[in-house]
Amino acid sequence: MNLTQPTLVIESLNHEGRGVAHRDGKAIFVDGALTGETVAYSVYRKKDTFEMAQATRILRASPARVQPRCKHFGVCGGCSLQHMEPSAQIAAKQRVLEDNLAHIGKVKAETMLSPIHGPAWGYRSRARLSVRMVEKKGGVLVGFHERKSSFVAEMTSCDVLPPRISALIPRLRELIMQLTIRDRLPQIEVAATDTVDVLVIRHMAPLAEADQALLRSFADAHHIQWWLQSKGPDTIIPFYPLDAPELAYTLPEFNLVMPFRPSEFTQVNTAVNPVLMRRAMQLLDPQPSERIVDMFCGLGNFTLPIARRAKHVVGIEGSKELVARARQNAERNAIHNTEFRVENLFGISAEHLAALGHFDKMLIDPPRDGAVELVKSLGLDAPRRIVYVSCSPATLARDAAILVHTKGYRLRSAGIANMFPHTAHVESIAVFER
Repeated sequence: MNLTQPTLVIESLNHEGRGVAHRDGKAIFVDGALTGETVAYSVYRKKDTFEMAQATRILRASPARVQPRCKHFGVCGGCSLQHMEPSAQIAAKQRVLEDNLAHIGKVKAETMLSPIHGPAWGYRSRARLSVRMVEKKGGVLVGFHERKSSFVAEMTSCDVLPPRISALIPRLRELIMQLTIRDRLPQIEVAATDTVDVLVIRHMAPLAEADQALLRSFADAHHIQWWLQSKGPDTIIPFYPLDAPELAYTLPEFNLVMPFRPSEFTQVNTAVNPVLMRRAMQLLDPQPSERIVDMFCGLGNFTLPIARRAKHVVGIEGSKELVARARQNAERNAIHNTEFRVENLFGISAEHLAALGHFDKMLIDPPRDGAVELVKSLGLDAPRRIVYVSCSPATLARDAAILVHTKGYRLRSAGIANMFPHTAHVESIAVFER
């Protein structure tokens, strides 16, 4: 061990969960370090204004430091914060949201909402597992990528996946080793609900009859459904069993069943999603006389609960496949006060938005890129209340700056939802009023 390594006192955590310190006017981002800790470190990347480093020894530990539960933590890149106590993770994410609003948006919420959280383990119902044949590792690897690497981590379990899915990892390795095209299977996608587990196998060569028989036997033994993907997402089809129950999640509070395909976006954390939904409804407060729009509506995750309480809801989404699914879900749930439209919300203009008519309220749930063109397009007849659900505090803060400083809204409240425990991902929700 090199006892002459330099040391730092960690000042804070950044949005990626790295410790932040400064030396000689340069920021140093330290993997594996927590706020308040004194650490020895080793630099692995140098730039003019910052350095990337790895903590090599913890000389003074934070009270929030815990022993990581997963034996693969530190090698696997799926988690970055298992060394931090879960409640401290939530507090750190709240600070990330507040800092982004302050420094990027130059705004401050009038009220910070209490954080939304759920189980810290076994929560991840959606995952994309890489598959790689590595002879020197003794066969097939199935898992997430290693940290800072394109290599697949050598995993036998995963504590953030549902236990029954985690238990399949070594069995999948054994199965794929038996397939004739084991070196032509780059990934397996997981989509799990309380009652249905779907595995989508990406195959870059046709499956032989013997391969198909092995997949059927595996499905019967482990009570899963196989779907196949030969090329892009539009080639995903069910394989076995064909008479299996549908893949769907439920929102009991709104009496909704929401079928979806494995390729369609749904929230990863099925325990947190209903709680986030409840908060969104409380903040939006749909009324029986109101016309409301759900921007980036996806398959109707927010649109249909809003429709249970509002007069009329318009769902707008850029994907025609998701809009088709949203319409099907409205029909499935006997909801008739909705309409869905395919629109490119990243290129929307003020004239186009105005042509949609007046809306009393708006919900925005964009991808990581945010909704900058949409908020720029809001005119004098804009909704009096906007609820913004975000998966990126930075783009939320950028868009909040436009809403507050240009469009005349107040940031009434904001808070986080811990959708991805043990990662640095920050899901948040904010409400703006004119």
